[in-house]
Amino acid sequence: MNWDETGPDTDERPHLDDGLDDRLVDAGADGEDTAVEAALRPKDLDEFVGQEKVREQLDLVLKAARARGATADHVLLSGAPGLGKTTLSMIIAAEMNAPIRITSGPAIQHAGDLAAILSSLQEGEVLFLDEIHRMSRPAEEMLYMAMEDFRVDVIVGKGPGATAIPLELPPFTLVGATTRAGLLPPPLRDRFGFTGHMEFYSPSELERVIHRSARLLDVEIDVVGAAEIAGRSRGTPRIANRLLRRVRDYAQVKADGRIDRDIAAAALRVYEVDARGLDRLDRAVLGALLKLFGGGPVGLSTLAVAVGEERETVEEVAEPFLVREGLLARTPRGRVATPAAWAHLGLVPPQQGGKGQQGLFGA
Repeated sequence: MNWDETGPDTDERPHLDDGLDDRLVDAGADGEDTAVEAALRPKDLDEFVGQEKVREQLDLVLKAARARGATADHVLLSGAPGLGKTTLSMIIAAEMNAPIRITSGPAIQHAGDLAAILSSLQEGEVLFLDEIHRMSRPAEEMLYMAMEDFRVDVIVGKGPGATAIPLELPPFTLVGATTRAGLLPPPLRDRFGFTGHMEFYSPSELERVIHRSARLLDVEIDVVGAAEIAGRSRGTPRIANRLLRRVRDYAQVKADGRIDRDIAAAALRVYEVDARGLDRLDRAVLGALLKLFGGGPVGLSTLAVAVGEERETVEEVAEPFLVREGLLARTPRGRVATPAAWAHLGLVPPQQGGKGQQGLFGA
């Protein structure tokens, strides 16, 4: 299995309602995910499923560094939550036979915080910096010199009497992870020797993830049962493993513990995850767009009111997956449903010129 990954910040998702924090199809990690993932993470690149290009390129980078007896280049991993960025950082450390230090951008709010971490690193150690785009600007500027010259300047004192004391650092490998690579300033991006973008997984790759996790969890699952779960996992290994655990619970309580297609489908009906991976919120957004507004266009705020959610919840939680699945489109005039959305909910679109949003106002 492969996985990964926030407090308030201007460049990150707003805090969402507590009722959405435990969505079964949320790609973020909760406490249970963190505990289970520790046992299920792959230990090397050969065991890591999916991300073929990134794995191949990273394997070359690490093998070349080992052959030279040098520290590996700094690595930047970008992509949606739950695709394996944290797992790859741990594999990098294991492949280089080096310890790993894990921290995150939100935890580094001052340059002194970063200086304390960097000054305590061992030679060759891997520093994993999650959500690197959320690091404070002073710390970010200190990181430039640390990555390039393995040196930081510690400022002692204030005002005209301040003195910069150079501090030499042992060679280390920084692995940065981000869900929003566009927010990284070019000077920081350019200092990474290798950049890998994590793609969403295909159903066949997710089936491999599920079979591997099932073996480790001692769960009996057949091929079609794994395919049923994979098809509802939104291209994300973390979600696939979370669904597997919920289906396992259902199979143990309602059946003999073995997972097949019928058991998987029945379990996920209980948890309101449909055949394409949409949950209650996703279907509520689509249902309002189709039934109340004739498929749109409709403004985001109006749509949010119609489903009883905050505007940010609809925009940041529901919309990305609906757009990626081709069920909803963002246009200058508002949100518009696609023909696939009508088909998915089993509804018939209105005739051309029929009663869409414009018709609500008599236009």
